[in-house]
Order: sequence, then C-alpha cells, then structure tokens
Amino acid sequence: MTEDAGKPDSGAAKAAQAAGTAARGTARGVAATARGVGRFSRFTFRQARRAASAQGAEASGLSRLIEMHAFNTAGDAAVAISLAGSLFFQVPGSGGSSSRESVALFLGLTMLPFAIVAPLLGPFLDRVAHGRRWAIGAVMAVRAFLCWVLAGALAKESPAMFPAALGVLVASKAYGVTKAAAVPRLLPEGVTLVKANGRVAMAGIVGVCASAPIAGLASMVGPQWVLRWAFLLFVVATVLAIRLPASVDSNVGEGTLAFRREGKPATGTLRMPMPATVAYALRANCAPKFLYGFLLMFFAFLLQAHPLHDWSPTLLIAIVAGAAGTGNFLGVAAASVVRNIRPAMTVSAVMVLDTAVALLAALFYSVPLVALLGLVTGLGASLAKFSLDSSIQAHIPPSVQTSAFARSDTTLQLAWVIGGFVGIALPLNARLGLFVTAAVLGAWTFYVLMSRPGRRTA
Repeated sequence: MTEDAGKPDSGAAKAAQAAGTAARGTARGVAATARGVGRFSRFTFRQARRAASAQGAEASGLSRLIEMHAFNTAGDAAVAISLAGSLFFQVPGSGGSSSRESVALFLGLTMLPFAIVAPLLGPFLDRVAHGRRWAIGAVMAVRAFLCWVLAGALAKESPAMFPAALGVLVASKAYGVTKAAAVPRLLPEGVTLVKANGRVAMAGIVGVCASAPIAGLASMVGPQWVLRWAFLLFVVATVLAIRLPASVDSNVGEGTLAFRREGKPATGTLRMPMPATVAYALRANCAPKFLYGFLLMFFAFLLQAHPLHDWSPTLLIAIVAGAAGTGNFLGVAAASVVRNIRPAMTVSAVMVLDTAVALLAALFYSVPLVALLGLVTGLGASLAKFSLDSSIQAHIPPSVQTSAFARSDTTLQLAWVIGGFVGIALPLNARLGLFVTAAVLGAWTFYVLMSRPGRRTA
C-alpha cells in the first residue's frame, strides 16, 4: 500500500519537474530569440544609418531627409492597410458589373486629393519656400492628428471618417511635392538628383517593409489600431522634419516663375516657357503610368473571369502584382546606385520598351509574358518618374518647384486613372485588351518622340 501510494506522488513530482524544465527551456528560448531579434534589429538599423549617411549625405543633411522619409512611408503603409480593411478596396463580387462600377468610383476618388493639391496647396507651399522644413513638419503633424481622429471615427463608425481619410490622403500628396522640392537643397557633392531621389525612395521601401508586418498584426485587432501605429510614426517624422538642416529653408536667389502668361510681369517674376526637357519628360511619363493603371485594373478582373491554364486566379494576380512590385524595386535600386542616368534617354527607352512588351504579350499571351509585362511596367514607371523629378529639380526654379511637382503628379495620376478606366471598360478579352493598349502606347510614343528636344540638356 505504501509503495503504491508513493508511485502517484513520484509520478506527479516527475511531471512537475519535467514541466519546470520545459518552462525554463521555453523561457531561455524566448530570451534567446528576443536577444537575436534585438541584435538583428540593431544591426539593420546601423546598416540603414550607414547607407543613409554614405557619399557625403550626412554632411549635406540628406541623411536626415532619408530617415524622415522612411518614417513617412512606414506611416503610409499603415494607413493603406487600415483603409484597405475599412473604407476602400472592399469591392463586392468577383468581376461582375457592380464590382467594376465600384472600382470606377474608386478611380474617380483617387483624383480628388490631386485636384486639391495642384491648384491650392502648390502655390501656397511655394510662398513658404523659405520655411520648407516647417511646412513639411506641419504636413506631418496634420497627418498624425488626422490619423488619430480617423482611428476614433472608425471605432465609432462616425461620418467624420470620410473627411478625415480625405485629409490624410491630401496631406500625403502635399508632403510628396514639398519633399521633392527640398532634395536639391541637400544634394551632396558628386551625387546626381536621380541617384539622390533613388536613395530616398529606397529608404521608403525599407520603411514599408519594417512597418507593414506590425500594421498587419495590429489590423487583426482592428483598423483603428493600425491608424494609431501610423500616428506614432508621423509624430516621429514631424520631429525629424523640424530637425532638417537650415539649408532646406534657404531661398537665396529664388524668384517667381510664370509660364507664358499675358500681362506685365510682377517684380522678380521670371517669364519663360516650360523647359523643353521637363515638358518632354512629363509627356513621356504618361505612357508607363497609363500602362500601370491598365495592367492593375484589367488583369484584376480578367484573371478572375478567365484564368490562364486553369491556374488559381489568386496566384495569377499575385504573379502580376508581384512582378510589378519587383520591377518597381529594381527601378529604385538602379536609380540609387547607378552613377549617371540621362533622363531624356531613360524616358524614351521606357516608352519603347513598354510598347514592345505589351505587343509581345498580345501576340503570345501566356503566364511568362504577363509576368514580364508586369516587371517591365513597374521598372519603367519607377525609372521614368525619377527622370522626371530630376528634370524638374534641375530646370525649374526652387521657388515654384512645389507647384511644378503638384501639377506633374496630377497629370501622371490622370494618366493612371485613364489607364484604369480603359482596363475596366474593355471586354474581358486578353488579346483585345493588350492590342488596344499596345496601339495606344505606340501612338503616344510616336507623338512624344516627335516632340523630343533637338538638343540633350537633361
């Protein structure tokens, strides 16, 4: 009896001992994992700081702008994830008419922020060119405030969520044009504008990659918590904006620019036509933007209704979107490391390549060519945009660069929206849609190449 009574106690003791050992092992494993993650995070942070400060960027102050942009894009990613799960992109159906009508409405709404930034905020930001860092900081602070308001509105399903969401998007576009106008003031010696813009964009990709997983986890609790994460990111970005070098605020030698307006110019106003290199780069950029909008909208519906080779529609759409994203990343990487990119030559090559690949995809419609089209579209759109930005920064006086960026971004967004509308308006026939797109791109490419400046000044 005594031995039998002792066996359960002995078994319980052994079980308790085993549980204690397992708990201690788990605790040690968690601690080791935490230390490993901490070391990796510190290593990544140090490498990112080192890359941001390379080639004189720390001395010129460009590294501070790069760090600020990383936090801004991290906040953008969080906002996009939150809105995707709440207000936008909730399209019913799987390719029906109601679905396409909802997407058409979304395309129209995407133009609204640009319609506000270009005619209203652009000229205002030009007038405060001598206080750019405060303007950037104010935009960041507004975004942080609106994210907090939007988080509360979403939690309560208040009607205030719609104007708050619009305000966040408008402030995002205002930041983009203001940041672009500040880059030339922080340019290190020996670094081209295209390369500087590429390094800034690369920091943005890092910010998105770091923020998206956190935002994704927060979205499991609710979209309002994603917005509160964005609020914190924009608060940090506000502080970094105010700490930008004083050279960002310099307005030495700046005047006012007017493009071919009648009447007597005001004192200090520079009368001149839009620089030919800028006009050419802007027209050329419309081709890849049109193709980008068409690609995303047309294939989103086509591959759901008519999958290739009976592949999963989700997999096919992921291939197209992933190829476009990879192309965009390669464009950013190329712009950030290549020593010299000629803007006029680059945008010309992008138009021709986009047209050729679209025609190939129409003739030999297949999964590899659709993936190639996505890759070329993302790569071309990225390189062409960097070329346009560098042309504006090089040939437009600093005092009106924000307006120039606002107007150019509005034009490009319009091209993207037109491409999207064409994509949802055409019948869901792959070869027909691709032939129509190739024809539009070919005609536009011919027109733009015929208007190319006679001499290379970009």
